[in-house]
Amino acid sequence: MSFLRFLMLLSLICWIGGLIFFAFVLAPTAFSVLPTTHLAGNVVGRALGKLHWIGFVGGIVYLISSLLYSRVIDGTAHAFAVRHVLLCLMLALTLISQFGIIPRMDVLRASLGEVSAAPADNPERVQFDALHVWSTRVESAVLLLGLIVVYLTAQQLGMR
Repeated sequence: MSFLRFLMLLSLICWIGGLIFFAFVLAPTAFSVLPTTHLAGNVVGRALGKLHWIGFVGGIVYLISSLLYSRVIDGTAHAFAVRHVLLCLMLALTLISQFGIIPRMDVLRASLGEVSAAPADNPERVQFDALHVWSTRVESAVLLLGLIVVYLTAQQLGMR
């Protein structure tokens, strides 16, 4: 049982900690240190893809271990507990970002070259900027939901 709790916490720590590191350390540092925004965008984009895979694995590990933990403790898996529903929403948003938003941004980045050098009224630049806004919103939502899941998990584990 303690191993299931360990897996639940580890999976959340890796995913949410990665999101926090990405948003507050990696992305700002890449854009302030690298010589061009194009290089920084490439670094940040590749790192985000890896972070998404950490999220996919961590989310699945969390769901399985949390469902098993609930089953062992309460005799039922509580599949529709708020923490499980929110985690599934986090996974869905991450899938949308990884397979919907990011690939479209990559195509636009490749066709534009240095995005910041393109005129602000360039239709591809406008589309890229709009996708970037959505990418930021999606990642922010995943982080916020993740923090709620951490709270609900701590609450659940603290009652045992």
